[in-house]
Amino acid sequence: MRESFRSAGQRVMVGFEGHAASADVRRLIRDFGAGGVILFARNVDAPEQVAELVRELQAIARDAGHALPLLIAVDQEGGRVARLRSPWTLWPPLRAVGRSESAETARQMGEALALELKACGIGCDFAPVVDVDTNPSNPVIGDRSFGDDPERVGRFGAAMIRGLQEAGVIACAKHFPGHGDTDVDSHLALPTVDHSRSRLEDVELRPFRMAIEAGVATIMTAHVLVRDLDDELPATLSPVVIDELLRRKMKFEGVIVSDDLEMKAVADRWPYRESALLAAQAGCDLLPVCKSPDAQVEAIESLVRGVESEAIRFKAMEAACGRTRRLKERFLLPYRDPSPREARAAAGVGERLALAEQIASRAGTRV
Repeated sequence: MRESFRSAGQRVMVGFEGHAASADVRRLIRDFGAGGVILFARNVDAPEQVAELVRELQAIARDAGHALPLLIAVDQEGGRVARLRSPWTLWPPLRAVGRSESAETARQMGEALALELKACGIGCDFAPVVDVDTNPSNPVIGDRSFGDDPERVGRFGAAMIRGLQEAGVIACAKHFPGHGDTDVDSHLALPTVDHSRSRLEDVELRPFRMAIEAGVATIMTAHVLVRDLDDELPATLSPVVIDELLRRKMKFEGVIVSDDLEMKAVADRWPYRESALLAAQAGCDLLPVCKSPDAQVEAIESLVRGVESEAIRFKAMEAACGRTRRLKERFLLPYRDPSPREARAAAGVGERLALAEQIASRAGTRV
């Protein structure tokens, strides 16, 4: 494998179809150096199966000469966005958590999530959502948010981050710089945010600042056009939003993850080779491309060509790969393959089921 492909591949996270490693994902890991895999409901059947799938994926990476384990990620927020369902613990949405008496509840839920995921070999949870739910017409955030008060969202988000990461699973605050006050789903089209910078500072950005103070390891971007920051490019592709604001002004030193580049807010406007290049130039370290093998190859090849043509500075590529490497070293080493037996034993433990029911009952909702 060419070293340029290995470096570029480490910046791309891929998804695939099926309960076992597909030929496409094998090729992406082996021949293109893909350093991360995201799992969806389409990949999940039972705890033992997920553990075996992770073992299979990691073996492919080892055999291909990867220096570090794959970063295996999932969206396990609770509520309607949960890829692992029964027999794993079914959690109420974060809105119910935000209505509880104490942020300690969010920390306990984060710890519980981590214990179930880690037992399956999943090292990263793309949670919590720290968008502030200020728009009742929002079709994509809603009850995925802790609520409409930025201070409360920040406190509960920081607590969940601590719970996840203290139990050994990477947390991710999303969707920067805020997807809460939109009325368009970025899976389908490009939303816009027209608030002033002062309003953004007071509401949308406050929970992200609190997440950074809590030591969150990763932050995910939003495919949202925030006109007062950049009136041409959505946040994911904007150096003004990602490099200048998040990296330099807010001093976030962790890994910046783009939202899926196959979402229509981006994919309908830019071909994958262009969106991958723009996201990397903006300052995103890790680029999920969640479904199409052709799009995944196109994204990796675009990063390779970007470095070779100097559209991506070599030092910037080194810095991004270094952040991803340190993330893996911190959370994935020493590496041990997951045990199917332990994965089953960790799923839906009584005390976790009781916590989920307690959160739901306090909020007057159901799991």
